[in-house]
Amino acid sequence: MEDAKEAKEAKVEKKQPVQDKASWRELSVNNIKSLAGVADKIHPDLPESDEVFAERVKLFPEGCLGLLEGKGYELCGYVISHPIRRLQPPALNSLLGKIASDADQYYIHDLAILPQLRGCGLAQECINKLFAIARRYPTTCLISVYGTEHFWSRFGFVPVQIDDVLKKKLLDYGEDATYLERKNKEYERQATTDAGPV
Repeated sequence: MEDAKEAKEAKVEKKQPVQDKASWRELSVNNIKSLAGVADKIHPDLPESDEVFAERVKLFPEGCLGLLEGKGYELCGYVISHPIRRLQPPALNSLLGKIASDADQYYIHDLAILPQLRGCGLAQECINKLFAIARRYPTTCLISVYGTEHFWSRFGFVPVQIDDVLKKKLLDYGEDATYLERKNKEYERQATTDAGPV
């Protein structure tokens, strides 16, 4: 009986470390080399320079998070996101220069997690953090790659009509790249509240 109890406790112990040890934190330029290493493993066909990552972190740090695990705070995932003008995501491996002052859409450029930490809610935790920022804008967008459109549809992202300029830009992201958008209900509720009773 005691053996069974110990075995049960061991199973519980096995499931907990990921959530206990891994957490999302704001990235700094000191994380760029580690971030690039994770990116190379997950997106070998979609390379981006260290300069691109460093610029995003400097321009919009609150939207650039790292998934750190263990006592050594090993980087095991990251997300890069920032505001843009609607339907104008940056080309792959390109510098922004600055965040547009008239940005009217939130853009999730990349969410990457190493395989050993997938499937335990960390992606959803990160996405919820991003939605809390994105509520300032009417919509959130992203470019789905590697057949992840179904995953993103769970969070309300759907394909929308795009122009030829964006279609051409998507070619650099691979054959299955799809531009997706999500309406930010939090923004709509805030707009209604600000407008007062109707």
